Amino acid sequence: MMGLCSGLVAAYRLRKSGVRVTVFEAEDRAGGKIRTNSDGGFLWDEGANTMTESALEASRLIDDLGLEDRLQYPNSQHKRYTVKDGAPALIPSDPIALMKSTLLSTKSKFKLFLEPFLYEKSSTRNSKKVSDEHLRESVGSFFERHFGREVVDYLIDPFVAGTSAGDPESLSIRHAFPGLWNLEKKYGSLIVGAILSKLTAKGDSSKKGGASSGKGRSKRASFSFHGGMQTLVDALHKEVGDSNVKLGTQVLSLACNCDELSASDGWSIFVDSKDASSKELAKNQSFDAVIMTAPLSNVQRMRFTKGGAPFVLDFLPKVDYLPLSLMVTAFKKEDVKRPLEGFGVLIPFKEQQKHGLKTLGRFLSFILEPT
Repeated sequence: MMGLCSGLVAAYRLRKSGVRVTVFEAEDRAGGKIRTNSDGGFLWDEGANTMTESALEASRLIDDLGLEDRLQYPNSQHKRYTVKDGAPALIPSDPIALMKSTLLSTKSKFKLFLEPFLYEKSSTRNSKKVSDEHLRESVGSFFERHFGREVVDYLIDPFVAGTSAGDPESLSIRHAFPGLWNLEKKYGSLIVGAILSKLTAKGDSSKKGGASSGKGRSKRASFSFHGGMQTLVDALHKEVGDSNVKLGTQVLSLACNCDELSASDGWSIFVDSKDASSKELAKNQSFDAVIMTAPLSNVQRMRFTKGGAPFVLDFLPKVDYLPLSLMVTAFKKEDVKRPLEGFGVLIPFKEQQKHGLKTLGRFLSFILEPT
C-alpha cells in the first residue's frame, strides 16, 4: 500500500480483520496532502481543512478511532459566500433565502423551482469536453441542463473549484458526483430525488431504531478536529503501527508472479528507502496482494512486470493535476475591528475574469480554532 490517507484507512481496516499489512510512503510522513502545521500557537492545515460524514463509512471510522470527542464544528456552518459583481454574496441556505437573494436572476430562480418539470431526459447526455464514452457528461453540462447556466457560473463553479480546484466543464459528473448521477438515473429530477431519498433514509433509520454510528451528529456538516486534520492521520498511523508504515520508502517496481489462471503466487515489490538502517527494504518484498493509492503521475513512473514480461499500463486514464498555491495569513485578534462570521468565500471563474481576481477563495480558519 501507499501511505496516502486512503492507504492508511485501507491498512487500518485490513489490520482490524486480522490481515498483516505493510504501508510504503515515499515522503517522511504519512497522510498524503493532509498536513497540519503550527507556529507560535497558530495552527493551520496545508491540505484538506474539513471533511463531512456524508458516508456511513466515515462515521464508523471516526467512532472506531475514538475521535468523536475531538470533532470541531465551525461556528458559522451555514454562512458561506460566493462573489457576485465583485462583492461577497451570501449563498442561500433554504428556499425562502433563495427567493430573497440577489445572487440569481428571477429567471434562474424559476428554473430551479420548476426543475422537476423542465429537466431534459437523461438519454440526452452528451458533452464535448468529456470525450471518453464512459464519462459521458461533464459536471457543468449536467447542472446546466437541470438548473441553467447562471447556477453553474455562480454556485457549481465555485463549489467545484473549492473542493477539487477543478473546472466543471472538464470533470465527469458520473465520477465527481456519483450520488447525483444516480439520483437522476432513478428519479429524473434532482430536487425530487433529493427529497425522496431523504424521506427514505429517515424511514429506514426509524425502522432500525437509529444509526449506530455518528449518532446525534449531522452527516452533512463540515468539521475538523482539535489539532487539525493531522489528528485523523496520526490516529490511523498509530493504529496501523509504526513498524508497518515504512516512511521515506519509494516503490520503484512491482512484479506480478502469476499466470492468467491464478494470482496466488503474489507480488514482488522493489523499493528504495531513505532509511540507512533498513537495508533489507531495498530487496524484493513478497506480498499476497497490493493496494495502490498513489497519484497516477507516481504510478506511471513505476515499472510493472507480469510473469517476467513488461506490463504496460496503457489503460490508465490521463489525469491533469492542477497546480495550486496556498497562502496562510494571520492577524492578532485585537487588530480585527469588526466581527467576522462565515465559513469562507469562493470566487467564480466568471468573476475572476471580470474583476481580475486571482484566487479561488478564502477559508476562515479561525472559526475552527478560536484563540
